Amino acid sequence: MPTAADLLHRFYEQIRLADRDHGPDLTIERDGWVHRAYPPDPADPRAMIESPRGLGFDPDAEIARQARFFTDRGQQVEWKTYSYDEPTDLGERLTAAGFVAASEEALLLGAATRLIEPVPLPSRYAVRAPAGDVEWDQVEALDEAIFGAGAGRFARLFRAEEAADPHHVRSVVVVDEASGRIVAQSVLRLVADTDFAGLWGGKVHPDHRGRGLYRAMTAVRARWALDAGHPICRVDALPTSRPVLERLGLVQVATTTPYRLTPPQRSATE
Repeated sequence: MPTAADLLHRFYEQIRLADRDHGPDLTIERDGWVHRAYPPDPADPRAMIESPRGLGFDPDAEIARQARFFTDRGQQVEWKTYSYDEPTDLGERLTAAGFVAASEEALLLGAATRLIEPVPLPSRYAVRAPAGDVEWDQVEALDEAIFGAGAGRFARLFRAEEAADPHHVRSVVVVDEASGRIVAQSVLRLVADTDFAGLWGGKVHPDHRGRGLYRAMTAVRARWALDAGHPICRVDALPTSRPVLERLGLVQVATTTPYRLTPPQRSATE
């Protein structure tokens, strides 16, 4: 079994340095020390920045240049930081430049084989892939119910990814057959030409937690990953899912914190 250090090194080499953490429709650029990826539509919120190699001798200038770039585009951007990134005060520098920190997550990595054991569920639940507009509408409603108004955009983004690239992005849902409603959903994103598969977007409605639904979806996605030749699973885990995944054998190798910059809206005359 690879050690935590081995896993982190493979993640750094295969994912971060190689710019493999982005959708196929994004423009990917390297500007000085910065790696950035962004969709052509400035209204699309998927723009990302990383600096896996550090920020050189003038970090504040590098940060200011990226802030200007995305402000000029009128596009929200997320600077994804990891706990081992340089400089060590990167978060403070981003905050000073107008970026706002979101919740810290744990970067968990581990062998997909640790996750594939099937999970028996109460008979009222069924695990399957979402099908058709009505079920995807339910996924949007689930996001809104758990994360608040506006969160349905995450379901729309994953749905669009899956439609554009069904070989590398797959969704799984859990249906409460007593009501016919989707009560849990998650996504698998295979990262082409790497060992990695990302487990994304996992959530369970509060009324249905504690019954193994998240673990069941994880087992299905890990099996898909192995069958497709991706032996390592990656999760950016919130506190709700982290204990479950660590019990199953994933290990924390770092933390990751997103910092978001939201440019002011332009008036219609600009």
